[in-house]
Amino acid sequence: MIRLTTSQLNIAYENRLIVDNLNVAIPQGKITALVGANGSGKSTILKTMARIMSPVNGAVMLDGKSIHKQSTREVAKQLAILPQNPTAPDGLTVSELVSYGRFPYQKGFGSLTREDRSIIQWSIESTRMTEFVDRPIDQLSGGQRQRAWIAMALAQQTDILFLDEPTTFLDMAHQLEVLELLQELNASSGRTIIMVVHDLNHASRYAHHMIAIKAGKVSGEGAPSAVMTPDVLRDVFGIEADIIPDPRTGLPLCLPYSLAGQDKLSAEANHEQEEVNLPLMAIAGA
Repeated sequence: MIRLTTSQLNIAYENRLIVDNLNVAIPQGKITALVGANGSGKSTILKTMARIMSPVNGAVMLDGKSIHKQSTREVAKQLAILPQNPTAPDGLTVSELVSYGRFPYQKGFGSLTREDRSIIQWSIESTRMTEFVDRPIDQLSGGQRQRAWIAMALAQQTDILFLDEPTTFLDMAHQLEVLELLQELNASSGRTIIMVVHDLNHASRYAHHMIAIKAGKVSGEGAPSAVMTPDVLRDVFGIEADIIPDPRTGLPLCLPYSLAGQDKLSAEANHEQEEVNLPLMAIAGA
């Protein structure tokens, strides 16, 4: 089932076109990873699909309706986004941050209802943040902060969750902590998750569907086995890589070994060096 699609999407910064005629369909109830080199447009695509940015032309369609023609409050009941490096006011506690996720459901300046408080509690428990509920956000570790922000997104009670590089600046343990949490949320509730991921092996391991972006266009799309290929990685990232099965999961594992074309340049350089050495060898032989 497909609920979220883009149709002939063009996105620009000022007069510079970043994304040209993008048509993608996001699998419902799956984890989708957007991958690509820096500056490829993947974060721009994510922001536009989440209604943070507006396209020049085309549309982002959710259940057959353009999200850019719906009210902010209505869209916030259907999708949530965790931007890159979110910040909170000094002193704001985990509980207070998560409560902001209920804003789309409040009328005027109404207080939290019993249902709101129940959902907030569930969001905190689901992200394993109960022991930090009264702790200020600025006193948490990087991984704990990300979990708090994910809890706020969960409190919105949306079926779709966008995350822009959720593991940026986290150490390896906290990266796995966040990715495994997202995997659990997807498995337990069938929530559709779309995230920008830099680490290809993380994308392959945790995503069901991958979309490789190059210069604002799709260069590869499908299951990890269809996207994690030497040809796609050469085209999108400009690298030569061996793809082997992960010994634990069987999923494709990327082992980059050089920049694309480097082997050819090295071979040409070696050949030229051999030609230079030939006269010297002839003289030495004489």
